[in-house]
Amino acid sequence: MAVREPNDQPQDRDEDRPLSIAVKFREIGHKPPSALRGIEGLLERTRHSSEPLKLRPLFESSSRGRLDELVERARRNDPAYEPTDFNFWTQVTCPEDIEAEGLAQAIRQLKEVETAYVMRPLPPPLVNPLDDPRSTNQGYLDTAPNGINARHAWAFAGGDGAGIGFVDLEQGWNLNHEDLAAASVSLISGINKQYFSHGTSVLGEVLMVDNMLGGVGIAPAASGRVISQHRPSGYNTADAIVDAVANMAFGDVLLLEAQETDPVGGQYFWPVEIADANYDAIRLGSALGIVIVEAGCNGGYDLDAYTNLGGHQIFNRASAGFRDSGAIMVGAASSASPHVRLGFSNFGTRVDCYAWGENIDTTTTNSAGTDNTLYTTGFNGTSGASPIVVGAALIVQGMAEASLGYRFSPRELREVLRMDGTPSANPPADLIGVMPDLNAIITNGHLNLAPDPYLRDYVGDDGDPTSGMVSSSPDIIVRHAPVADPQAAYGAGSGTENDGNLSQVVETGHDHTLYVRLQNRGGSTAAPVDVDLYWSPPATLVTPNLWNFIGAVGLPTLPTGNVLTVSGPVTWPQAAIPGPGHYCFVAVAGSPLDPKPDPTAFITFDNFVTYVENNNNVAWRNFNVVAGPPSTDGPPGFHALPFLAPGAFDTSRRFALETIGRLPKGSRAILETPEWLAEALRPHPVRVQHDEKRRVARISLNPHGVQRIGEAILHAKSKAECRLLVSIPEEANRHGYEIAVRQLYKNREVGRVTWRFPGKAERQDGKDRGKA
Repeated sequence: MAVREPNDQPQDRDEDRPLSIAVKFREIGHKPPSALRGIEGLLERTRHSSEPLKLRPLFESSSRGRLDELVERARRNDPAYEPTDFNFWTQVTCPEDIEAEGLAQAIRQLKEVETAYVMRPLPPPLVNPLDDPRSTNQGYLDTAPNGINARHAWAFAGGDGAGIGFVDLEQGWNLNHEDLAAASVSLISGINKQYFSHGTSVLGEVLMVDNMLGGVGIAPAASGRVISQHRPSGYNTADAIVDAVANMAFGDVLLLEAQETDPVGGQYFWPVEIADANYDAIRLGSALGIVIVEAGCNGGYDLDAYTNLGGHQIFNRASAGFRDSGAIMVGAASSASPHVRLGFSNFGTRVDCYAWGENIDTTTTNSAGTDNTLYTTGFNGTSGASPIVVGAALIVQGMAEASLGYRFSPRELREVLRMDGTPSANPPADLIGVMPDLNAIITNGHLNLAPDPYLRDYVGDDGDPTSGMVSSSPDIIVRHAPVADPQAAYGAGSGTENDGNLSQVVETGHDHTLYVRLQNRGGSTAAPVDVDLYWSPPATLVTPNLWNFIGAVGLPTLPTGNVLTVSGPVTWPQAAIPGPGHYCFVAVAGSPLDPKPDPTAFITFDNFVTYVENNNNVAWRNFNVVAGPPSTDGPPGFHALPFLAPGAFDTSRRFALETIGRLPKGSRAILETPEWLAEALRPHPVRVQHDEKRRVARISLNPHGVQRIGEAILHAKSKAECRLLVSIPEEANRHGYEIAVRQLYKNREVGRVTWRFPGKAERQDGKDRGKA
């Protein structure tokens, strides 16, 4: 069905009659049944109809006899729950010849009445897995930021929702659809009456069977049931909610695929908890431990601005009148990333999560609910978004129960889904929360189920995202010859765990051996772990287009608990070493549940920088350099140290260059660059030296501290050939000294080259250790 806009108001239909009016008596001074008799007498004087009024309890389902017990259990389970007396709720059947809204308004004027509103049926809020032929269309299953990472979660115990109950509350379904029949979905209560295609699409998103038909549900192993708002005595959402939660277990998930009329202005397409009886029922359910997911609905309204009959902003979290039912409220966004709030979606601080609200591939049926083979690529609205969030909730509960032995409470789970997710394109304006990211939930402290192997970017790195130095890994080690027992020499208990100077300088003329050290801070063993090693030419920006493959090594297992574990040797043949002295080593690690990135897959440079900062399975250490004789093509008495200052691999971008000098007194340092780069970097003219081969500029540097040279736009894939010219007094070379050039992007370091000049003691020691 099409998404309805706020001004597209549905009209009463014959099958909707008779309508009922929900009435709540004031709890102070009026007690049923005397209040019932009083209200009936007052109503008789306000109407002109030959039909007698029919009054009966609002909550009259099979669960009614258990209401007192449910309320008491909710009170014990949730100390914040303020019990309501459901006996104060009744419903009045509106005679056919009476206008329902007018009668509800008259009832609200009575002193015995706290609230009254029409319960009007509305349409729902419309708008191996690879052997399922439509699975590739289900982008909402994919990795974040595109989808919710459901496919990743399926690899974990309980990640398919096994053992968790799911109930869909709406008005109709085709339970015999070919991709749903094997799910054995049953009806709890109510009448399977209408909007069959809608209900069938909702069930498909969550429960499509993993077979060779159609698609696959987000949580296909969950135990699915349905309950209808059409009760034997008429349309009654609140009664259906109470009957649903009475038949569910702690941690099960109830989806409210419904919307409501505003009791104040009569507008349609509001979340169901706008109606007080529905709110009471939802609050009871969440206090009982039932996770309730509520469609935010398709009115395009700012929920924060809404004021109810009592003058309270009940949806505005910043308002004193805010009331929290405990439900997870869902908005709708575009299917394309970055996800933009769709215009029809309600929004506000009350909305917790969003998901796709368009282009959803799922099951459907015909208007009679009898076609068992239909599918759609266009299910939409908050109706389409809410089942995606339900699927994420079922997966989290399933994994928690299977691996940890417990289920999250409704408020805990809501916080888990809200904390770890993909923001919308413009969060302050969209106000629809985040789209859950199951990979983030699995790997962080909420579940911590996945293995999380990592290499340190620097000594002291604990694997968290970093915006600091990313080029001084102590876990990439190069040696002139293999070590007899690398684990004993470099691993846990070796005494060298935090030594960043274990590498020897690279020399031409013989093979070298590389080792990689890894830790696993995740909640399970990583098995196996694969590591790829690369070298890059000396550059201040080590982008993947500069990487050259050295070799790969595997670790059969990497235990959890941050045990520093050393790989086997990787031989770097002398024939593959490109030149004496200056290198950057890059290591990329991964396991089946924490895959390593493909270095050719980064679409933009920003994407690459973000990945390096936010992912801990990529690390590098810069060059291991031995001081050579004075260069013959540089100024007399200077070491000439060549390097590249590259541009990004995707487009022209602005970078800054800085030097960090730690040289002794009397030293000199000069940066030699192409003339165009020097003039772009410096805010004032620089002296340009000409020779027969090239035009270069030489910029004097501070040898004893940090110097910001300037900023320049570097074109895509450019490689500015530069040299650092360094002169150190002979009398000062007893100790080792360093100087570095680093490249910054948006004031974040994205790479550096560091040269170390070993002193006499280091050279005599024969180790000549390099340092990043």
